[in-house]
Amino acid sequence: MILQITIIPHRFTQICAFIDAKVKWVRDPYLDFAVQREKNLKQVISLKNIIISIPTTTISKFFELYPYVFIQFQPSLGLHPHVKITSQALLLHKEESTIHNSRLHRDDVVKRLAKLLMLIGVGKFPLYVIERLQWDLGLPYRFIPTLLAGYPEYFQVCSVKDCLTVSELKKRESLEGNFGRRKINHIPFPMSFPRGFDLKKKVMNWVEEWQDLPYISPYENAFHLAPNTDQAEKWVVAVLHELLYLTISKKTEKENIFCLGDYLGFGYRFKKAIAHHPGIFYVSNKIRTQTVVLREAYKKDFLVEKHPLMGMRHQYLHLMNKVIRKPRPGIILASSRGKSSNITFANKEV
Repeated sequence: MILQITIIPHRFTQICAFIDAKVKWVRDPYLDFAVQREKNLKQVISLKNIIISIPTTTISKFFELYPYVFIQFQPSLGLHPHVKITSQALLLHKEESTIHNSRLHRDDVVKRLAKLLMLIGVGKFPLYVIERLQWDLGLPYRFIPTLLAGYPEYFQVCSVKDCLTVSELKKRESLEGNFGRRKINHIPFPMSFPRGFDLKKKVMNWVEEWQDLPYISPYENAFHLAPNTDQAEKWVVAVLHELLYLTISKKTEKENIFCLGDYLGFGYRFKKAIAHHPGIFYVSNKIRTQTVVLREAYKKDFLVEKHPLMGMRHQYLHLMNKVIRKPRPGIILASSRGKSSNITFANKEV
């Protein structure tokens, strides 16, 4: 995709006023839980897709953790154990496929992918960058032949629809009618802090001044700004904010962000922006990785706006969390992981 975007020159006073004070990291249990509850979800759905496309896939220990998603069986003596999808998981897969195949969802995911390609006016990314973000963007399995081929108007032409180059933050300001009440293009980022978080007064003063700087669209190329200035950092934050908003879960692994940043030429600037603005971005250390979460998108551990695919993923999580417990021979009791029950049902599943 080749884009032709007119860059409006910005004549801003370029200063760097960030206070050299350590910004304290405070754990947010709600956002940590929003990350932790999806442990192994990506792997389970990926394996489900592989098993459905290749029915003879052999078993591994991983499948034993999720008996309501995978069924272990041996087709005949002398053959290796095999695995297939449970009827419950197949029902969810059909619902998920219905969403992926719906025109509404296909248009939505193509629009978000096109907006990703247009960040800072680049217009193209290597396939490996897109594949790293495939899960977070909600792209379907084998998305190139099943999705992109059907939208040549987005991915094989040299023109771009103007509506796609409007950031989520700017669109929201317009809908709320704040353009007439604020200084032109002075859009602040929504911020929130967990209980116990305390910014030093001099840092808070800097944040207030920084919020009042002009907002440069993440779809403009502003690399002409001196990299260590506050104005340049506000643009970098705008790019990060838009990137996270394009994902269906409003979060992604930090390494995905750094991979994208390296390709775009941001280098260490993404890392610095995340560290400087804990009221906008939260970094969770759960499930043996670091995940960057857009704070404003969550109320406690719940998404404020839930994408249909996230609803499907929560149904998969419910199935994954069901376990079969065998208190004694002849009795099978099913329950959710981490929850105990004193009720025993003889010879039936619950």
